Amino acid sequence: MKKFFLLCILLGVIANAQTHRFIYELQYKIDSTDDHTDKINLVLDVNPKDVKFYEYDYLKADSINRLNKNYEYVYGGRFESVKRARNSSKNQVYELIGEDMYSYPTDDKMDWKLSNDTKIFGGYTLQKATTHFGGRDWTAWFAKDINISEGPYKFRGLPGMIFLLQDSKSNFSFTMVKSKNLKDTYDTVGFIETFYGRKPLEISEKMRVKKRMDMYNDPLVEMRKSFKENASAEMNILGTKVTHIEQFKDLTQRVQEFLKKTNNPIDLSKAIRY
Repeated sequence: MKKFFLLCILLGVIANAQTHRFIYELQYKIDSTDDHTDKINLVLDVNPKDVKFYEYDYLKADSINRLNKNYEYVYGGRFESVKRARNSSKNQVYELIGEDMYSYPTDDKMDWKLSNDTKIFGGYTLQKATTHFGGRDWTAWFAKDINISEGPYKFRGLPGMIFLLQDSKSNFSFTMVKSKNLKDTYDTVGFIETFYGRKPLEISEKMRVKKRMDMYNDPLVEMRKSFKENASAEMNILGTKVTHIEQFKDLTQRVQEFLKKTNNPIDLSKAIRY
């Protein structure tokens, strides 16, 4: 078992006025047909009034941006950020599509089935629960000793904090690796409520599908425009140096093939049918 860094013991007895921050390591497959997995750390901030889930890279870059007092590019976008009110299954999702950030609401109530199975992890007794969500079957292990009914991404609603979460085909596997209390709620305005200093465009889920399809149909449109306007500038796409406008046809097809191959979102029911 990997070393476990839980800094807060029995968080359920700590004052609710604090923010509880949980760090999850996620092992995931960008291609469901390949055994290769990538890793990423994600943050779950359980605040007094709301809950926020986002990439740890956003947090690191935001700290630098605050020191520099600007909105430099924040590397991320592999996973959408999620925000919801406490004790609610209604989420506001923030998703990077191309170079723009969009926001749309979803309602994600989950029907959990509790099991009597238990195991010890990180000094806690965890209980097993299962659910079907987003086109996948999930198994969660939660701690009843921590009286917070939350977990990574959109997963919540159990009588305790989710420590471990995995789908039945091992495409996504979350492990809590660290937790701590924050005296004050962390302000995420630099990377969730704004992006590059701009407020995300609020759209419907139907419009999200259209935006995704538009990006798929012409994924290199901005690069192609830039190449036309400044043909002398060096441009590299997928490891290929672009020297002629005619190259964009082949490169577009290669990008589209990549988008199809890596079309494996956590919420499989919302996968775009390219």
